[in-house]
Amino acid sequence: MTNENSEAKKAFDHISSTYNLETIITAIKEKAPINDNASSIPIELKPSTEGTKNRIDFLAERNKHFNFLTGKKPFLDIESLEGNIENYLGMTMVPTGVIGPMHVIGTAAKGDYYVPLATSEGALVASYNRGARATRMAGGITSICYLEALQRSPVFKFNDMGDLGKFLVWVIPQMPQFQAITAESSRFAKLIDLGANIEGNHLILTLEFQTGDAAGQNMVTLCTQAICEYILKNTPIQPNVWFVEGNYSGDKKATARSFTHVRGKKVSAEVTLNREIVEKVLRTSPELMAEYWRTSTIGVIQSGAFGAQGHVANGLCALFMATGQDVACVAEAAVGITRMEVTDDGGLYASVTLPNLVVGTVGGGTALPTQKECLELMGCAGSGNARKYAEICGALVLSGELSIAAALSAGHFASAHKKYGRKS
Repeated sequence: MTNENSEAKKAFDHISSTYNLETIITAIKEKAPINDNASSIPIELKPSTEGTKNRIDFLAERNKHFNFLTGKKPFLDIESLEGNIENYLGMTMVPTGVIGPMHVIGTAAKGDYYVPLATSEGALVASYNRGARATRMAGGITSICYLEALQRSPVFKFNDMGDLGKFLVWVIPQMPQFQAITAESSRFAKLIDLGANIEGNHLILTLEFQTGDAAGQNMVTLCTQAICEYILKNTPIQPNVWFVEGNYSGDKKATARSFTHVRGKKVSAEVTLNREIVEKVLRTSPELMAEYWRTSTIGVIQSGAFGAQGHVANGLCALFMATGQDVACVAEAAVGITRMEVTDDGGLYASVTLPNLVVGTVGGGTALPTQKECLELMGCAGSGNARKYAEICGALVLSGELSIAAALSAGHFASAHKKYGRKS
């Protein structure tokens, strides 16, 4: 059963099993300011044919090409959409911009990244680009993915709590068998934990998996189905009724349980900006930003929201759309905590923690033509890249949180949207 100590151990084991902790700590401690304007994406606040070509050429020079995204190559392979869509009609075209470079220091994400954002909300790409510029000048964002788990929670109903108890006594020792069934059902899924929640004569089992580089919702459903079939075949106490998901896992919704644990990938990101960067790039002061954060946090607490953040959903939804993620997972992925404090030397420390990033770089919509190109832009296409993608998500979100807090703290929020978010 999961507790805080076991979760801390999981986090330590998760990082140290793949990456050298001393190397990561050294990279965090030794980061230095970066101000290389030559690598900055050509900025254009009002789209034009010439400006678009400049960005395409700029990225082509860095070996980033977009045949489908730019329309050079039409999408004709309709049969390849099997498993992605039913009753196919055509493609919805969402404008896609790019920000960067955004500098990330993580366990898997290391270096500069150009990040694609698909959105129709004016001012959003410009805002995230401003945050990315400020954080890069400060030496980059530290972003660490330190936990991974995805749950399914089948529910079983019995005549009474006596039968439920007999069932539970039998089912808990079956963990090794459940792990074997998982291995037989999927090449990538690993069952790592089993929990139980009792409500009257209802028993919810929470099966916790790791899903490799896939977001994994279908993977864990199939594994859970196979485990439940084994249970029904072998249990000495048959339930009256059961369902493969009891709506307890937090799938596609914000829940207190996921917020305090992990669902998908859990990421924390941080950056420290000196006063000059805050004043010149974000056009405000560390004191105003910290005061806005304190005040807005009191407001969000009163609203009853899970977490305390500004607009995490904006960046995640735009990135999810561009890269073929399950966009509905923004409902849970956008839960998080943002924090801002004035440092002893008058700068600004900022962090964001995202406990519910249900993301992947294989499966789902990640192989669709424009989505694959956008993943390739970040070096995140295919297997071995899901943790890198999650750490980029954390850095992206922090860039956006800094930019919106700066605009609101200095009174620029409305004027920026009036200037960039409306048609002339």
